Amino acid sequence: MEFRYLGNSGLKISEITYGNWLTHGSQVENEVATQCVHAALDVGITSFDTADVYANTRAESVLGDALTGQRRESLEIFTKVYWPTGPGGHNDSGLSRKHIMESINGSLRRLQTDYVDLYQAHRYDTETPLEETMQAFADIVRQGKALYIGVSEWTAGQIRAGHALATELGIGLISSQPQYSMLWRVIEDEVVPASRELGIGQIVWSPVAQGVLTGKYKPGQAPPAGSRATDAKGGADMISRFMNDDVLARVQKLQPIADELELSMAQLAVAWVLQNDNVSAALVGASRPEQVRENVKATGVKIPHAVLQQIDEVLGDVVEHDSEMTSVTSPHKRPS
Repeated sequence: MEFRYLGNSGLKISEITYGNWLTHGSQVENEVATQCVHAALDVGITSFDTADVYANTRAESVLGDALTGQRRESLEIFTKVYWPTGPGGHNDSGLSRKHIMESINGSLRRLQTDYVDLYQAHRYDTETPLEETMQAFADIVRQGKALYIGVSEWTAGQIRAGHALATELGIGLISSQPQYSMLWRVIEDEVVPASRELGIGQIVWSPVAQGVLTGKYKPGQAPPAGSRATDAKGGADMISRFMNDDVLARVQKLQPIADELELSMAQLAVAWVLQNDNVSAALVGASRPEQVRENVKATGVKIPHAVLQQIDEVLGDVVEHDSEMTSVTSPHKRPS
């Protein structure tokens, strides 16, 4: 495993980070989830990402149980706050001081730890003053419940405003967690340049485009049984934007490129996002331990510039570049 600094902080994280969105507490039974976490530890992954909303808090509990007995100082644990949790009451979502303060305590209890290394705003809250949100985060850092602060799916302008307030308050806003893959590059024109300027690193989710970049989905064919595209609990909705024959046909043309580099399609996809020097880590999930062991082989891979250009030519105009998509795909009001 190779390690990278998270933004301009002194915190090093494993460049492949284990995430349990859509798996722990929902798609994957607890015993298998624990096996996946232990497989991640065995291959050198030390960074683990979750959120209170995943499986309505159950994912945090599963991760906390799976990490029982590990040396806390050797791990980097990340979680997030924003989306509705619990019964979905009127203060059970957003980035108000009330919700943040209550949520961090619940997350720490479920994760069985005194602190998280990174506490992230899971989306931007249009209904709470940013000053209130950042002051609450600052108080959590000063209380020792979080070491650093991050955001997820914020626009470049929102990141700049949040970073300015964090600097005034003397806390480290050091990370952004956006979707990023060969097929979804909306952060490249605005978020990445702003982040480079501010010393913020990306922890990117869905580097394999929810499985599309593995090549297992074939144009003109039904999705494989048990795949994410057949998951009625949420996976099918997330993957739907890529499930058209034009995208799937282009993806199939990546197979010879992966073969030439002696990588699987999934490894190629993960290695591709890690070529971006503003990316601190790629998030990978798993429903089986062997998936962890395979994905981690992308660590340390250097893809030649000519091959990166070849990938661009193969995918062509099916790639989404529009930076406005960060705003378009984010909630415009607090969810309930």
